[in-house]
Amino acid sequence: MAGSPISSSLSPVLHRAAYEALGLDWGYDAHDVDVAGLPAFLAGLRRPPWRGLSLTMPLKQAVVADCASLSDQARQVRAVNTLVVDPDGRLEGSNTDVPGLVAAWQEAGVGTVEHAAVLGGGATARSAVAALAQVGATRVSVLTRAPQRAGGVASLAQELELSADVSPLSAARALATVDLLVSTVPLPAQPALLSDEGLAELVGRAAAVFDVGYGPDESPLLRLAREAGVPCADGFAMLLHQATLQVELMTGLRPAPLEAMRSAGLAALSAPG
Repeated sequence: MAGSPISSSLSPVLHRAAYEALGLDWGYDAHDVDVAGLPAFLAGLRRPPWRGLSLTMPLKQAVVADCASLSDQARQVRAVNTLVVDPDGRLEGSNTDVPGLVAAWQEAGVGTVEHAAVLGGGATARSAVAALAQVGATRVSVLTRAPQRAGGVASLAQELELSADVSPLSAARALATVDLLVSTVPLPAQPALLSDEGLAELVGRAAAVFDVGYGPDESPLLRLAREAGVPCADGFAMLLHQATLQVELMTGLRPAPLEAMRSAGLAALSAPG
């Protein structure tokens, strides 16, 4: 997998567990690659023995132009988190974040979603909007520190025939409630965001809260939701379900060993240190 920063990712644990369960003598390593280093890295990727690559921030948008083909989902959200190297060395781009989000919400017991709020305006926010459309949402409020840079989220919502508004974080105060609040904001940035009283109050009014981040410790957002008695979940289930789809795309074997991957991931999260 590639991205930056990447040292804390659980993806290697999940993929290695899958390959072991499938009886494949495959490797899966993390490579710290930023946007400037992406072209050189991809040039090496096209040579054997590569079969595929997972991508995380900040590469999901940057890699789109390097793909020989895109899945419908990747083309729609203009973000790629999975590359498969075809027999001719061409890169096939897919997006498993969207179905991963849907599966995670279902696993968390999220009910009917009509009006949702999304924190953030980047590639993962676009995936969240696409996933919300799939679970029946009709309205999405996008709250971000830089509304002027979230045009891609707004245009995607319009394409999906969702009623959408992109606003600064301060607009959270005007929202009476939402059926689901989805945060795509990295954990280090959350304390500053939650210092906005309007946003903190919205967390307490939401019917459910989902944070795409994950880790051994509870995020500030989820801690606030739990203290307010709001059902909430972190992004481990999203990571898990999107990884199963990546394994299937890269190996051609179905179904991926979901429970073996889940057990390995949870064990890694609970390991000391």
